[in-house]
Amino acid sequence: MRTALERANPEASRRRSGDPAAARTRFLWFLWPALLFIISITAYVFHDLAFQKLAPDADPNAVRQLSSAAAYFSGAWLLARIIGAALKRSRNGRRKVPKLLGDLITAALFVAATMATAAMLLGQSAGGALASSGLVIAIFGFAIRNVVADVLSGIALGLEAPFRIGDWIEIDGNIRGRVVEIGWRTTRLQTRNDIYMILPNSQISRQKLTNYSAPRKHYRANLEMVLDHDVPIDEGKELLAAAATPIIMKSPKPDARALSYDAEGVRYAVRYWVPSFVDDIDCRDALLVAVDAALRERGLPPPFRRVKLVSAREDQSRSSS
Repeated sequence: MRTALERANPEASRRRSGDPAAARTRFLWFLWPALLFIISITAYVFHDLAFQKLAPDADPNAVRQLSSAAAYFSGAWLLARIIGAALKRSRNGRRKVPKLLGDLITAALFVAATMATAAMLLGQSAGGALASSGLVIAIFGFAIRNVVADVLSGIALGLEAPFRIGDWIEIDGNIRGRVVEIGWRTTRLQTRNDIYMILPNSQISRQKLTNYSAPRKHYRANLEMVLDHDVPIDEGKELLAAAATPIIMKSPKPDARALSYDAEGVRYAVRYWVPSFVDDIDCRDALLVAVDAALRERGLPPPFRRVKLVSAREDQSRSSS
């Protein structure tokens, strides 16, 4: 019989069980960048010897530059694949590593390869070319400043990782949903009502964020309730805690605390543990049903505001006396 972990992550279970198809996929994943890197290095090292035997009058400089560029880019490709595989293995079947982090590492490696190739081709003029294009880059950056802000915020979110794919988060107290994708510019959420929301990363970085799935999925919630003054506080606390125990997580045990002594009754806070954010509404509903049933079973009065109606004749008699 398959375990719950194997059902939740079949890819990880195939890797652990030594699936031949998975092993072949991993081999092909590294084969082409590694093969291209080896060929590029070989061409760079032995191009002088090859040209001396095959074409002694030809200039081998072009082959040297081409093989160097191929080595830069194939090395970046191979290193990106290795880091990507390490990130997938590090999650151990739990939460997914943000896709943005892998994209950021890949982009940084290829940018480094491009800069190294440009420096090799331009030689001493590489610095001058970069300096002369500074004004154009500044104007272009001002024109797309909103996009740049979203991208930089996305990079910060990818590096700090305040949330990951699959986490339930709350943004600014009014946006709640499960993270389904973290992109360069936007983050996509799916609410409990299956509403698909796309939020700019710059907006997320400026708002207060609550992660209900970290560091663990379960968390403690509280529900404020008011019981009548006729119910002693000790009895009220015992009743509320006992009503919450059979339906909510039994460990840690729920409890009740008295908060204030108000005009309409004694205000309590029932503190209970929720298994996950998805169960929050169901737990609150079950708690209210259990408390209502406990009050009715014991014949305790519900909380209400006492309003005394005084007739006009009674009011006149009181004023005359």
